[in-house]
Amino acid sequence: MDTKSRKIRWGILGTGVIARAFAEGLRHARGAVLRAVGSRTLETAGRFAGVYGVPGWYGSYEELAADPTVDVIYVATPHAMHMEHTLLALDAGKAVLCEKPFALNAAQAERMARRAGETGLFLMEAMWTRFLPAVRAARDWVKEGRIGALRMVQADFGFRADPEDEPKLLDPALGGGSLLDVGCYPVSLVCWLFGAEPVDVTGCAVLGPTGVDEWGAAVLRFPCGGVAQAACAIQVETPQEAALIGETGVIRLKAPFWRCEHITLEREGRMVEEARFPITGNGYHYEAEVVMDSIRAGQTEHPDMPLSESVAVMRTLDRIRSVWGVRYPGEPGL
Repeated sequence: MDTKSRKIRWGILGTGVIARAFAEGLRHARGAVLRAVGSRTLETAGRFAGVYGVPGWYGSYEELAADPTVDVIYVATPHAMHMEHTLLALDAGKAVLCEKPFALNAAQAERMARRAGETGLFLMEAMWTRFLPAVRAARDWVKEGRIGALRMVQADFGFRADPEDEPKLLDPALGGGSLLDVGCYPVSLVCWLFGAEPVDVTGCAVLGPTGVDEWGAAVLRFPCGGVAQAACAIQVETPQEAALIGETGVIRLKAPFWRCEHITLEREGRMVEEARFPITGNGYHYEAEVVMDSIRAGQTEHPDMPLSESVAVMRTLDRIRSVWGVRYPGEPGL
C-alpha cells in the first residue's frame, strides 16, 4: 500500500463536547478511520460509539491506549488531565493529538514534549484554528508584506457560559477560567504571527468566587517591537475578532476569528481586498489531516505547530496567570 494514502486509525480519549465535535470532523478527513473510543464508563463509551458508528469502545482510558488497532489518539479530556492522558497514550506506543491548551502549565508541557522525544512518537497540540484556510491566508498576507511590517495585533475571544451547563469552566482543579479555555486562542495566534515569545507581559483580570479568571486582558511585547493585546472571557460576550495591524494597512479576521472564513485588507480605513474560505464540515478535519500526513511521512512533529512552540505558549500563559494572580490547586508558584 502507498504510505501516502494509507488509512490512519483514530481513537478518541474522552466523550465530552469537544470529543463529539472532533468525531464529527473526522467524517470529512481524508483517510481517517474512527476505530475506538474510551471513557470512564463502558456505558458512556457505548453511547458515543452508537452515535458515531465507532466499532470499538472501552470503559477505561487504559484499554483504549492498549488497543492494537489504533494508530493515533485524540486526547479530549479537561485541561488538568491532558498531561496524564497524553503520557498514557505515548507510553502505549500511540501518536497523540492533544486538545488545546496543551497542558495545565509549562512544566507539564515540557514533560509531554520530552516523553514524545523519548518515544519517537508524533505529538501535536490541537490548535485547530491554525490550520484553517482563512487564517493561513491571513498569515501569508502578512509574510508577503501587504501591510508592511507587522506592528500590533488585537484579538479577543469571550462568551457567557452557563455555570450549570459547564461547571468545569469555573473549577480551578480542572484548570477552569477564561485564559486556558479560550484565551489560548488569541495568545497562540499572536505568538505565531510574531514568531517569538513575548519579552514583556502585563495585564489584569477579574477573578470570580471560585478563584478563576472570568474575564481579562494581556498586553504582550515581542522582540521585534511588536505589541499584542489578547482578551478573553467566560462571563462576557466579546466581538471575537482579530486585527493584524501593520505599517501600511490592517488585515481583519472576521468574527469568529477562531473559526474564520472571511479576511479583509484595509488601507487608510478603506477595504481594498477581501477573500472568503468557506469551511467544509465543522473545520476539525483540517488539523486531523495534518496529523495523518505527518504520521504517514514518519514525522514526530509538524513544522507549523512544533512542540517547542506549544511549550513557549504555555510559558506565556503561565506568565499571564502570574500577573493576573491565578493559580491552580497544588501548583507551585509561577
